[in-house]
Amino acid sequence: MMAAVVAAMLIGGLWALRYGMEPPGEPRVQRRRRRLGSARWPLVIGASGGLLVFAVTGWPITLVAGPAIAVTLPWLLAAPGSRQVDLLAALDRWVHQITATVGTGRSISDALRRSRRGAPSMLAEPIGNLVARLDDRWTTTAALRAMADEIDSPDGDAVIAALIVASERGGTGASTVLSTLAESNQRRLRALREIETEREKPRVVVRQVTGITGLVLAAAFVVGHGYFEPYGTPLGQVVLAFLVAAYLGSLVLLRAIATPPAQARILRRMT
Repeated sequence: MMAAVVAAMLIGGLWALRYGMEPPGEPRVQRRRRRLGSARWPLVIGASGGLLVFAVTGWPITLVAGPAIAVTLPWLLAAPGSRQVDLLAALDRWVHQITATVGTGRSISDALRRSRRGAPSMLAEPIGNLVARLDDRWTTTAALRAMADEIDSPDGDAVIAALIVASERGGTGASTVLSTLAESNQRRLRALREIETEREKPRVVVRQVTGITGLVLAAAFVVGHGYFEPYGTPLGQVVLAFLVAAYLGSLVLLRAIATPPAQARILRRMT
């Protein structure tokens, strides 16, 4: 039993370390593949831990609870992700690059082409496609709207809409629009980061409570094994399954509450 507890703690620590070292600008498809591959290891180790506990206790529920807890608990206790903040930060950096180029007297289309060199990693592909469309003689407005569809974000729509207005005005009007856009992005970015900080606080408390509870239960199982004997009965197995499902369900509810709702886009998708 102690080996199973140590293995679970080790896997949880490695999972948290891997999640913290994940590059923020990694594309969503690659990020999902990485998470799927990592989830296989907790599944294997959770199944092994469940078999070990089953061999010690003879509880059939551990064969299901072990893999379920090993796979879902790290995901439920981890932060939902800050794609909105990362995307807005990348958009803000991109707008500053364009503003600096336009300030030298270049047009919006030229500034968009030059921004490809130092493009943020999160926007490298959409900006590359934007420049390719401009080289194929797309209008600036059409190319920007296609980029907005690729980003598929309300914040991206706001930036793209401002760039479309700036491209139509040109000259001093474009610089004014871009400067105002940069200031607006900075204010919104600060607000989003403060919101994410507040949302992280209850997750930290839940992680601490979960860790302490797990250690106390493991110690109680080793020291006072008789306390858990009622859970070895058929009715006790049902009660234990209900308690585990109720706790995991509460974590699912907490994650749903802490995840910001999806916002509607302001630009109509091109057909």
